[in-house]
Amino acid sequence: MSEVLDSLKDGLRRFRTEVYPEQASTYRKVEAEPQHPKALFITCADSRIDPGLLTMSGPGELFVSRNIGNIVPGYGEMLGGVSAVVEYAVSALKVQHIAICGHSDCGAIKGLLDPAAVRQMPTVENWLKNAHAALSVANALLGPTPAREQLVKLVTEQNVLLQLQHLRTHPAVAAGLAVGRLSISGWVYDIGAGEVRICEDGTTFEPVILAPA
Repeated sequence: MSEVLDSLKDGLRRFRTEVYPEQASTYRKVEAEPQHPKALFITCADSRIDPGLLTMSGPGELFVSRNIGNIVPGYGEMLGGVSAVVEYAVSALKVQHIAICGHSDCGAIKGLLDPAAVRQMPTVENWLKNAHAALSVANALLGPTPAREQLVKLVTEQNVLLQLQHLRTHPAVAAGLAVGRLSISGWVYDIGAGEVRICEDGTTFEPVILAPA
């Protein structure tokens, strides 16, 4: 265990000696002023996802919420950390956009497909109830014997779409969308390929087209 802590400390030292000196003025500036992030980024707690790096966002530019399965419970279902983050981001910070980002090889999706894998984790099992409808939709669309890879991909997408539906039930979000002060999108990040597909219309995920070299 101490080796892990030592590794974390080594990272802190590198930050202090290699990263911070070049950006010291930026860190001082963002500390001295109230934060004004433009977007709330809701994604999975998976350690392979780095929201700041993925979006090339600097300090103060992105408000981030992470949890198992990038889940947003419907308003009133499980009022807690995620709901508080959404409310604060929209009502206090006045973010202009909310993105919900799922990803490839997601443990939460595997837990949906193989309930026995999470049976000894009752908190996780209960949390994943907020995503069960995504599995139902995928099964209905693909039929009784889909290929595993095809099912995983579709459940991942449907989970993002489901969480967008849940997000719309939050009063602050509903009000922001109604007056055009807020927009939302769903993302699926393919970790191995470094690619992101985004759904802006609530239905279809489209790849982000790279700018010409």
